[in-house]
Order: sequence, then C-alpha cells, then structure tokens
Amino acid sequence: MLAGGHPLTSFTLVSVLRAVSHLPAAAAAVRLGREAHAFALKNGLLHGHQRFAFNALLSMYARLGLVADAQRLFAGATPGRGDVVTWNTMVSVLVQSGMFDEAVQTLYDMVALGVRPDGVTFASALPACSRLELLDVGREMHAYVIKDDELAANSFVASALVDMYATHEQVGKARQVFDMVPDSGKQLGMWNAMICGYAQAGMDEEALRLFARMEAEAGFVPCETTMASVLPACARSEAFAGKEAVHGYVVKRGMAGNRFVQNALMDMYARLGKTDVARRIFAMVDLPDVVSWNTLITGCVVQGHVADAFQLAREMQQLEEGGVVPNAITLMTLLPGCAILAAPARGKEIHGYAVRHALDTDVAVGSALVDMYAKCGCLALSRAVFDRLPRRNTITWNVLIMAYGMHGLGGEATVLFDRMTASGEARPNEVTFMAALAACSHSGMVDRGLQLFHAMERDHGVEPTPDILACVVDILGRAGRLDEAYAMVTSMEAGEQQVSAWSTMLGACRLHRNVHLGEIAGERLLELEPEEASHYVLLCNIYSAAGQWTRAAEVRSRMRRRGVAKEPGCSWIEVDGAIHRFMAGESAHPASEEVHAHMEALWGEMVARGYTPDTSCVLHDMDDGDKAAVLRCHSEKLAIAFGLLRAAPGATIRVAKNLRVCNDCHEAAKFLSKMVGREIVLRDVRRFHHFRNGQCSCGDYW
Repeated sequence: MLAGGHPLTSFTLVSVLRAVSHLPAAAAAVRLGREAHAFALKNGLLHGHQRFAFNALLSMYARLGLVADAQRLFAGATPGRGDVVTWNTMVSVLVQSGMFDEAVQTLYDMVALGVRPDGVTFASALPACSRLELLDVGREMHAYVIKDDELAANSFVASALVDMYATHEQVGKARQVFDMVPDSGKQLGMWNAMICGYAQAGMDEEALRLFARMEAEAGFVPCETTMASVLPACARSEAFAGKEAVHGYVVKRGMAGNRFVQNALMDMYARLGKTDVARRIFAMVDLPDVVSWNTLITGCVVQGHVADAFQLAREMQQLEEGGVVPNAITLMTLLPGCAILAAPARGKEIHGYAVRHALDTDVAVGSALVDMYAKCGCLALSRAVFDRLPRRNTITWNVLIMAYGMHGLGGEATVLFDRMTASGEARPNEVTFMAALAACSHSGMVDRGLQLFHAMERDHGVEPTPDILACVVDILGRAGRLDEAYAMVTSMEAGEQQVSAWSTMLGACRLHRNVHLGEIAGERLLELEPEEASHYVLLCNIYSAAGQWTRAAEVRSRMRRRGVAKEPGCSWIEVDGAIHRFMAGESAHPASEEVHAHMEALWGEMVARGYTPDTSCVLHDMDDGDKAAVLRCHSEKLAIAFGLLRAAPGATIRVAKNLRVCNDCHEAAKFLSKMVGREIVLRDVRRFHHFRNGQCSCGDYW
C-alpha cells in the first residue's frame, strides 16, 4: 500500500495493530508493534480528535503483555476530557490484565477529571470490584448508575451489577437488579449471571426455576455458559430428579463438545458417585486443560477417593507433551484431602510446591494451608502460615479461629476474634461467630460466649441464625445449664431449623446423663429426621448409660424397622507417607492380626497398671468381659496400636476418626500416652485431643 503511494490513515493503522496483537511469536510481535508505534508517531497518526488508533495501540500493548507500556502511553498522552472511549480502553486493559486496584483507581481519576462514564465503563470496572471483594465500591458504582436513566436501563451494566452482587453473596440484591430490568430488555448474559449467582450460592432450586423461565417465558436459547452454570445446580438439587437426562439435553443442543460443558458434566457425574462416567467424559476432552483436570480431581475428593485425587495430580504433570501445571485451584482441592486423612506429610509436599511456584501468598491457597495444618493437628504450622500471608480475608480468619476452638484453645480463639474486629482487615460474618462460639463451648467459657452472642447483632450487624443458636445451646448444655439450653431451643421457630439445636441438646443430655430431657430432644429429632442414625445412637447411649436396657433395645428396634444403619467407626493414620484405615473390629488390614495382638498386650499392661475400662460406652447388655472385648476393637485404639508398632521411635501418633471419640477411648489414650511416653493426637468429627503424659488438652471438657 505504501509502495503504491497510497496514504496510510489511522483506520489502516488500527487494522495493522490488531494484526500485530494476534501474532503467535511474542518477540517478533513486540518488535513489529513498536515499529508500528514509531511509524504512527512520525506520521502524526496519533494526534487530533480521532482516538481509534491510540486506543488500538493501548490494546495491542496489553495483548502483548506490556501493560506497563500501555500505562505509560496512557499517562503521557493526557486523553481529552471528553474522550470516554480511551478511558474505557484503559480500564478494560487493566481489568483483563488482573490489575484490579489500578482499574478502580483509573475510574476514580476519570470521574475526577470530569469524564462521564458510560455503560462500557461500568461493565468493564464492576468485575474488578468482584475480584477485590470491594462491595462498598461496587455499591458506589451502583448508586451512580441509578442516578442516570440511560445507564440504569443498560443491560450490560445490569449484568455486571448482578454478577458483582452475586460474587459477594448478596444474591437477594442481585435479584433486585435483575427484576428492575424488564424481560424485553434483558440480554442472555444477564440471565446467565443470575442463574450462575444462584448456583454459586447453593440456591439450586432458584437457579433451575430461573433456567426454566428463561427458555419457556423469555424465549432465550441456553448457550454453553448457561449450561455450565446450571449443571452444578442440577447435580446438587434433591428436588430435581432428571439429572442424567440433562446430559441428553446437552447433546441435543450440540454442546457436548464444549469444554466448559464437559467440565460441568464431569462434576455432575462425580457428585452422583459415577466417577467412571466422569472419567469417560474426561477421556473425550481434546487436550484437557487445568480446569478439566481440577474438575476430575475435585470429583475424586468429593467422593472420598483422596488417593485417586493425588494420583491424578501426578498424572497431569507427567503427560508426554509437557503436562499441565497445577494451579491454585488444584492445591485448594487437594489440601482438604490431606485434612480428611490427617496426612500432614502430603500437605507439606503441596505447601512446598506452592512456595516454589509463588502460590503460597495467594489468599485462597493460604487459607487452605491454614485449614489443612490445623486439621492435621499442626496448629503451630497453621499459625505460621497465617502470620506470613500478606493479605487475609474473612475465610482466613474464620479458619484459624475455628482451628483454635477445635484444639480446645478458646482463650486464644477469642483473642484472635478481637484482633480481627480491631484490625478492620476483614468483617466477621455468621461463620466467624459460629467458630468463636464453638471455641467458647469447647473450653467452658460460658460468660464469654454469651457476651459474644449478645454483641453479635448489636455491634456487628450479624443476625442470629439457627446454627448460631445451636452453638449457644451447646455452650449452655456442655456447662450443665440444661434448663436454659432447653428454653432457648423451645423459643426457636418450630420445624427443621431446630434440628441442630435439638441435636446439640441431645448430646448435652448424654454428657450429663439427663434421661428426661434427653427423651424429649430425642423424640423431636426422630420426628424431624427419622433417617438420621446419630439421633438413635445418642438416645440409645443415654438409656444404656442409665442401665435402661429395655428402652435402649426399643430404640435399636425402631432403627431396624426404618432401615437406618449406624455408621461404623473408622480411623486413619499416616505412617511413612501411606494412609492406613481401620474399622471397628478390623480384620481387613494386612497387619490386622499383629495389630490386635499388640492392642491386647497394651490392654493387659494398662489394666495391670490400674486402668479401668468405661463399659458405659457399650450400647448392648452383656457381661463386662464381653464389653471390654468390644472396647478393645474400637477403630481409634487399633490405629493407635498400629502407630506404636510402625511409626518412628518417639514420633507423635496422629489419628483421625469419622465419629466422636467415646469416653473409654479418651481415657485409654490418656493412659497410653503416659505408659509409652508418646504424644498422641486424636481428631474426631468435632475437635482435637492432644494426649501428653496422661493428660488431654481438652481438660476432659468435651
């Protein structure tokens, strides 16, 4: 064109710059892009009122990863006060480059210079508020939008507002924005944002209803984004029966080859326990990316196949074509698996990977590491990770407060709560108060717990929920103030929301052997949740401890008639990087015979030294010798015996259990810790017990 003598205009330059942006070779693209920039400067193509070339140049530098160059270009050019397109380009460049703070600041600078934002500005800037958890800034933008009728009617702005509120778990406000736009003005993107918001908040029925309305009433044809959002809701919703039929719907719509839909289908089948189908879909994915691998790994963790999840993580890195590099989501998925198995050795491997790849400072990965170490019984490491994080959010604080409570350190948990509220780094929410109240409950801090409860709504604007009220019932019940606990439960609105409180009340009655209130709590629970085995077991335990064997037998008979089965006790221990599982009365483990023999020898020595078994833990009427035999085969005792046989001399024995530890196992662990001179850490479904020299960290208040 130039050789032919034709003048090159700014419009021609825009096409050239876009072409440069898409060149595959980065180094060559940067060189050509800078040549084009120099040519434009020499020929005056970046001056005047035409800003198309200038904006294309900004975008080109951003696409080439040279955001700093784009920022210098933008700052040096001093865009005209009315040139909203250039400002929008800069905001969009910063958001797409992950520079969310800078994007928000650019918007503030724009308004300060008198440039009026338009719909594109807000549609570009609002995602930054979502990523930075800046709900207050998002509300400021919303207030600005409401004052302008043209902006308020803009479907793209409304979609961004819906997404912003949904991301901040303000689904009700997202729906208000959604409903303010008439159906005739809603674009598919807005429907997708609202459906996705419901699904992410776990409001699956609402997501499905809106999906049905979108197609039936508004006449929109779902796209791949719609299906990727609604499929998780289909998988989780108990009210939605035709889960696998959705797969057929996807095929009919021609979406089965879309990677996002494939990932959602894998997730759905994994949640349904059909990991074989999930793997078949995975095999059909053309060059699976990290999201596809993460989806399959998550499915394994959800189904409890933690070893398979770790194997997949190894496979994803060992592919012939260079493998797929695990990202923050991969680590966040695997770390709970370490916590489930109480396997700190594997957790430390993941931590090392995170440090080597600069992922340990990510707030989500950091929070998962804090949680993993705490649930593996390594509280000092958990606190060390917390203290090193450059930024912490509410989840991070909640995890550590909950960790201190689980380890029986209620005083430290409440000090941390006070530090959280004083720092202003994060605001306490419902989970924060549940963690702090549970910590008070486990440590017998009744007055402090009640003080927190009464200040919750007054000072922090957090309303009491049924789960929070159940925590207060637990505080009172554990302390033996059963009448007050009962009064609180009965003051709640009757129905399913009372389940947690009644369950807590029943546990307190078992602890304090109050048969009368235990019967009341038990009957209420059996009315509300007749299929839940733990209610029957607790009630049976109360009768057995009181010697009322006939009543206990009646409860077991009711269980059998309803086909309700008690979950068997199961414990895990990690030795030399391998996870060993023991069931109550274990006979399947390769070392079962050796373990039983060692446990019997330990038992004999304990009894000789003055140990007396607590046979009240046995729910059946039998002689004391048979009861002792049953107690010897509890899963946590077998796991401890295995650890004493196989772990390195002097090493801490760390055991995790799927149920609450019984009184006898608790006393036996105390006795063993002194007898063999080893620390034993036992994590049950509710809390940690650190046994040293015949004492437990819980102070026998559990």
